[in-house]
Amino acid sequence: MEAVRDKAVVVTGAGGGIGAALARRFAAEGARVVVNDLDEAKAKRTAAEIGALAVAGDASGVVPAARAALGGAIDIFCANAGVGTGGGPEASEEDWTLAWDVNVMAHVRAARALLPEWLERGSGRFVSTVSAAGLLTMVAAAPYSVTKHGAYAFAEWLSLTYRHRGIDVHAICPQGVRTDMLAATGAAGDLVLTPTAVEPEDVAEALFAAMEEGRFLVLPHPEVGGYYATRAAEPDRWLAGMNHLQQKLEQAEGRS
Repeated sequence: MEAVRDKAVVVTGAGGGIGAALARRFAAEGARVVVNDLDEAKAKRTAAEIGALAVAGDASGVVPAARAALGGAIDIFCANAGVGTGGGPEASEEDWTLAWDVNVMAHVRAARALLPEWLERGSGRFVSTVSAAGLLTMVAAAPYSVTKHGAYAFAEWLSLTYRHRGIDVHAICPQGVRTDMLAATGAAGDLVLTPTAVEPEDVAEALFAAMEEGRFLVLPHPEVGGYYATRAAEPDRWLAGMNHLQQKLEQAEGRS
């Protein structure tokens, strides 16, 4: 893919799961890749596998070190790191703060660091790994759902604000993906996500198809588009359906 060959790419949260699949695909297409993860050992393992560079640490502040590792410039930034915080209003302040910091503010901080360079040269690509929860919602996971809505809104804002200045933005919104995060979702994930879960490589393939076609919204599960349309056009019907899922979850957990 010519849009990727020889480009300098950063993927956060790339020690495993979707991030590792993205890093592998970019490397396979001839990009120069920085693998970022909080877990240094995981970052190094993925990097060694694909001939990339490992830059461990918090995704919120990775841009300067990644830029230096890549020789002074970044062409494509994949804001992929995320946390799947569950619970509702009763979730702790710490859990809500972590969800906001990783799922939203890490994207904002990366864009803040990247945009001056990209706007000056008239090109750049920002890839946000959101979730279908950013278009819809997820039962039993208010912090995750709310902050993924924020991540989607920020990606959307970036696209509408800067597309005429050469900045390409993509929002990846899968449902279940067979990763450690899915395995940690418990009964809610088993009910909603596991039955149609895809592989991380399928998510990477969906992103590359969207890049080739110039599409903002990346839907590894195409049916999510229909759910999103129903949510917008018939909110009470959609909410009733989601409440039915909530009731099924409560029954599965023995709460009703």
